[in-house]
Amino acid sequence: MDSVTRDETRMREAPSFASAPAWDSTEIFACMPPEAPLAMPAQSLVHFSASERHHPQKRSASFGCWLARLLVYGGGLALTAYGATEMHGVVSVGGVTFLEWALLVLFVANFSWIALAFTGALAGFLWMLFLSPRPSPVPATLREKNAIVMPIYNEDPPRVFGAVEAMLEEVEATGLGAAFDWFFLSDTTDPETFVAEERAFLEMRRRLAPRTDIYYRHRPKNTHRKAGNIEDFVSRWGGRYAHMVVLDADSLMTGATIVTLAATMETDPDAGIIQTLPLIVNRNTLFARVQQFAARIYGPVIAAGLAIWMGRDGNYWGHNAIIRTRAFAAHCGLPVLKGRPPFGGHVLSHDFVEAALMRRAGYAVYMLPRAGGSYEESPPSLIDLAARDRRWCQGNLQHLRILPAKGLHWASRQHFATGIMGYVTSPLWMLQLVIGIAIVVQASYIRPEYFTSEFTLFPAWPRFDAERSLALFGLTMVILLMPKLFGLVLALVQKETRRGCGGALRLLLSTLFEVLMSALLAPSMMLIQTGHVMHFVFGLDTGWNPQRRDDGSVPFKSIVRRHRSHVALGAAMLVAGLMISPSLVAWMSPTILGLLLAIVLSWGTGLLSVGLSTRRIGLLTTPEERARPTVVARANVLAEELARDAADAPAGLAALHGDPRLRAFHSAWLPPAHSRKRGDVSAEHALAEVKLAEAETLDEALAWLHPKERMAVLQDPTLVAAVSRLPEGPVASAVRAVG
Repeated sequence: MDSVTRDETRMREAPSFASAPAWDSTEIFACMPPEAPLAMPAQSLVHFSASERHHPQKRSASFGCWLARLLVYGGGLALTAYGATEMHGVVSVGGVTFLEWALLVLFVANFSWIALAFTGALAGFLWMLFLSPRPSPVPATLREKNAIVMPIYNEDPPRVFGAVEAMLEEVEATGLGAAFDWFFLSDTTDPETFVAEERAFLEMRRRLAPRTDIYYRHRPKNTHRKAGNIEDFVSRWGGRYAHMVVLDADSLMTGATIVTLAATMETDPDAGIIQTLPLIVNRNTLFARVQQFAARIYGPVIAAGLAIWMGRDGNYWGHNAIIRTRAFAAHCGLPVLKGRPPFGGHVLSHDFVEAALMRRAGYAVYMLPRAGGSYEESPPSLIDLAARDRRWCQGNLQHLRILPAKGLHWASRQHFATGIMGYVTSPLWMLQLVIGIAIVVQASYIRPEYFTSEFTLFPAWPRFDAERSLALFGLTMVILLMPKLFGLVLALVQKETRRGCGGALRLLLSTLFEVLMSALLAPSMMLIQTGHVMHFVFGLDTGWNPQRRDDGSVPFKSIVRRHRSHVALGAAMLVAGLMISPSLVAWMSPTILGLLLAIVLSWGTGLLSVGLSTRRIGLLTTPEERARPTVVARANVLAEELARDAADAPAGLAALHGDPRLRAFHSAWLPPAHSRKRGDVSAEHALAEVKLAEAETLDEALAWLHPKERMAVLQDPTLVAAVSRLPEGPVASAVRAVG
C-alpha cells in the first residue's frame, strides 16, 4: 500500500433516509477525499525534446511484433499493388480516360483500406489459433493505491450506480478491495439527474461505507467534456493514486480483470496505458444484437491483430483501461487547437491523442486482448449509432491537426490515420460509385471521342476488360469478408464459444444473417458518414448530447425524416440503372436494395420485439447472453432495484425541499460561496433569484424555473435555502403524499 493511509480519508457511514428526523449537522461527511494536486500542463504539438522522455527498461517492439508488422503492412502493400495492377488492366483497354483515372485512384485508396484490415485480421487469426497465451491468474497482493473513476454526464443514475456497485462487490471478493477507491465524476447538467445522483450516492455510502471508500464530485461546468472531467480529477486528487482505471457510463469489468490490470501496471514500470477489449452485452434490439454478435465473433480476431502488430506502441479507446497517473498528468494535458470548431477548439476524440502523447513520452501503451471480463454496451438503433458516430467523426477528422505533431511515434500517426480513414472511406466509396455510374452513362449515351486533339496512333476506346473486372470484384469481396470468416472459424474451433452461440448450425446461420444485415445497412451508413464528413468540411460544429443507452424504438417520424433522402436516392438509382443497363442494376443491387429498404430496416432493427424474437429462436446468440457474466447479471439486478426505489421519490428541487438531510448534504458539498468572483453572475442565476423572490409556493417556483435556472439554484446554497423556505403548495404536497 502507498503512503496515503485509509485512516485519514475514512468517512462515517451516511445516515439512513428512513431513520428518525432528528438531525445532527456533524454527521455530514465530505464527498471527496483531501486534495493531492498534480500539475497537468497542456502539451505542445510543435515543440518536444527527447530529453523529456521516460527511458524504458524494455524494448519497444519484440521480434514477433516486427514479424506481425511485416505481415500486416507488407501483405497489405502487396495486395494493394496487385489490386491496383488489375484495376489498371480493367480500365486501360483502349486507353485510360480522365474518369477512368479517377476511378483507378479511388479504387486503390479504398482497396488499400480493406487490404490492411484483411492482413491485420489474418495476423490476429494465426496468433489466436496457434500462439494465444492463457490469461494470467489473479494476483494475490497489490502494493499501490488505485482509483477507479466513472465519468457521468446526464446518465440514468440507477444504471450507473448499479454497475459500479456490482464491480465494487467483485473487487472486494478478490480480497484486494483496500487497494481501490471509487469515484463518480459527474458533469451532469440536468437538475433532476444531478439530485438523483446525490441521492443514489448517499444510499450507496450508507450501504457500503465504512468498509469501502466511495466518492462523488460534481463539476458546475463540463468544460472540455469527458477529457476535462478526467483532467479535473487528476489535477486535484491524482497525487493520491499510482494508477487509475477509467470507465465509461456503460462500462462493466470483473473484479479479476480490474485487479489484473493493477498488477500488470505494478510489474511493468514502463507501461503508461493498458487497454482491455470490451465485449458488448445487454443488447436486445435487432440492430444492437447484430452489433453484439459481430463484436463477439469477429472482434477478438481484429483486436488480436491490432495487439500483436502494435506491441507496446498501441492505442487507447477512452475506457476500460488502466493509466499511470503521474505519467498521464505530466505528459497528457490536452492543448486547445487554434481556430474555431469543428477543426479547432477543444480536442474531442481525446483518447487517441492521450495515447499518442503517452507514447511520445516514452511510456508503453498496449492491449491485453485475452484478459476477458471487460464489457460495454452499444447504441440500440441505427439512428442512435449515427448520433454517436457524428461526434466521433468530428473528433477523428480533428486529428488531421494533430497528425503532424512533433515527436510522435510512427505507430501513433498510423492510429490517427486509421481513425481518419474510418470516416473518409465512406465519401471515397460513394465517389467511386458515382464515377463508375458516370462511366457507364458516358459509354451508353454520350458519343465517344475516339480520336482526341492529341496525335495518337490508336483511338481511345471507352471499354472495360469485363472478365478481369469480375475477377477483381470477386477478390474485393473475398478480402472484405475474410475477417468475418476468420472469426467464424475460431468460434467453431473454440468449444465454449461454439456452444455459447447455440451450436455450429446456429452459429453459421447467425453469421450469414449478420453478413446480410450488415450489407443492407451499409449503404445508409455510407451516406450518413458521408454527410457527417461534408458537414465538418464546410465548418459546421456538432453538439455533445448524452447518447441513448436504453433499448427501445425511435419514433417512426424521426426515422422517415432521417432516411427519406436515402430511399429517394435508391429509387433514382434503380430507375436510372434500368434505363441504362440491367447489368448495372444487378451490379448495384445490394446498394440499391439497402437504400430502398432504409426506412424499413432502420425502423425494424430498432424494435425491441424484433430483437427479442431473434433471441427466442437462438439467432445472433453470444456466450455472454446464454450464460450472463456474474458482474453483468448483478449490475442489472441492482439497477432494477435502484430504479424501483427511486421511482416514487420527488425529483430535483422538490426532493431537496422535502428532505432536509439530503438538502444539508447537497449544500455542504457545493463549492464555497467565496469561490465565485464578485460580479460573475450568470443570466440563469439572476433570473432564478428574481423568480424565487416572487414565488409564494414551491409549486410556483417549479413552474417558473427553466432547467438551466434550476441548475443555477442547485449550485448556490443561498438559493437552495430560499427554496426550502417556500411552502409546498397543493401539487408538491400531493407528490410528497404519494411518495
